[in-house]
Amino acid sequence: MVKDAYKFALPPLAAGVICFWAHWNWPGGVLVFLGLFVFYFFRDPDRTIPSDAGAVVSPADGHVVEIVDEAVDTKMGHRVSIFLSIWDVHVQRAPVAGRISSVVYRPGKFYGAFRSAASQKNEQNVISLETAGGSLVFKQIAGAIARRVLCWKDEGQEVSRGERVGMIRFGSRVDIWLPMEAEILVRRGQKLKGGASILARWNSIT
Repeated sequence: MVKDAYKFALPPLAAGVICFWAHWNWPGGVLVFLGLFVFYFFRDPDRTIPSDAGAVVSPADGHVVEIVDEAVDTKMGHRVSIFLSIWDVHVQRAPVAGRISSVVYRPGKFYGAFRSAASQKNEQNVISLETAGGSLVFKQIAGAIARRVLCWKDEGQEVSRGERVGMIRFGSRVDIWLPMEAEILVRRGQKLKGGASILARWNSIT
């Protein structure tokens, strides 16, 4: 459970108990349900991280909504976009081991996270990783409901494959860019688990 859950879940739970005490059962039930749902949303299960050589794991839970080739910092690469519904785990994980070379926050819009425009125009954290085989970029992108992107790591920190790096609150999107040499192993519509599902194979990082 992410610790932020308590500050969001306890107020509606407490208000619900007060409503039940005052015999306002219907609003009490709604408030208790809301508090319990917040606890559910902030869950943070442990995952078995693949040890396969060259494996790039999914940085997030959710469904693949786009797989396209496009330039990042003038270099062509593969972009895989993952949509997170409110039912998915919203903790993000490092797709590979490496050093965080930068974390850049970009304010922006709050388009629906399933829209392609969200990748460029929505509020986001852009996280760059340096590895033995080159650089990799992934983004935490806010959506129409998600209004806060949180990165728990700082520039210069080393991370291991599958390590927790941040969270997006209440529905969102995560994009990852890999070099053209990487082999994408997922397809559009596929359900992924952050840190556990192998998204691509990038032999240069072995």
